Amino acid sequence: MLLLHGFGASIGHWRQNLPSLSQQHTVYAIDLLGFGASEKVTAPYGIEFWVDQVYDFWRTFIRQPVILVGNSIGSLICLAVAAQHPDMVCGTVMLNLPDPSVLETPQWLSGTLTRLAPVTQPMVSSLKWVVTLPFVFNPLFWVLRQPFLLRSWAKQAYATPTAITDELIEIFASPAGDRGAARTLRSMVNGKAKVKTGATISYAARDVLPQLKIPMLLFWGLQDKMVPPTLAPLFLKYNPQLKLIEIPDAGHCPHDEHPDLVNREILRWVEGLGEG
Repeated sequence: MLLLHGFGASIGHWRQNLPSLSQQHTVYAIDLLGFGASEKVTAPYGIEFWVDQVYDFWRTFIRQPVILVGNSIGSLICLAVAAQHPDMVCGTVMLNLPDPSVLETPQWLSGTLTRLAPVTQPMVSSLKWVVTLPFVFNPLFWVLRQPFLLRSWAKQAYATPTAITDELIEIFASPAGDRGAARTLRSMVNGKAKVKTGATISYAARDVLPQLKIPMLLFWGLQDKMVPPTLAPLFLKYNPQLKLIEIPDAGHCPHDEHPDLVNREILRWVEGLGEG
């Protein structure tokens, strides 16, 4: 297995999963570039950038099919890697997949958004440019990385108050103190992702899921305040191989709030793949 954390997290976010999963399987976990203990540099951050990193890691150290396990943006990367490099992925486990592409947008709304785009897009671009100016962004980043604000954010991501420990806050806070951390986040917000030559690749779930022929497991915390739980069942209609497990008393990070349950279900699912 190869574990991919969510935005702002790191390898440490899997601290309650690695010991259990690795008892029966070889398990790897990496810090996505720009997060965790990785060097904080300006780079073309985006899904394709991290897909390339994951593939390079796999090609260097593993070189046999793996099950990708991801939380939040890590689950988006799981789907993208499976679509781009099917030779390396034999299954995916996704926890709270933040992809609204499965929503059906009414035709009148799509038309309205299209007509407004020439006005709204320059406004958004201008606002992003102002916010990411170093003399604006850097002080804001210094404030946002303070532990008391990170704890407030965690209360939105977690449904279980006892799961918000000092250790968890340190996992989020420590990388933000690294040299170049503000510059890196500014690059993520204001930068442009890599563009591959040839046809444009869509990594939206509604486009990727129908293409995949591998077993897939989707967890969803039903108390998620960041990505609506109503999205979860919508993914199922795009691929019959996808299995959904809903967790009533979990938020956006069910693997950390209820690790015993999630670990048990992952191991049971993997065992079932072997039997099949």
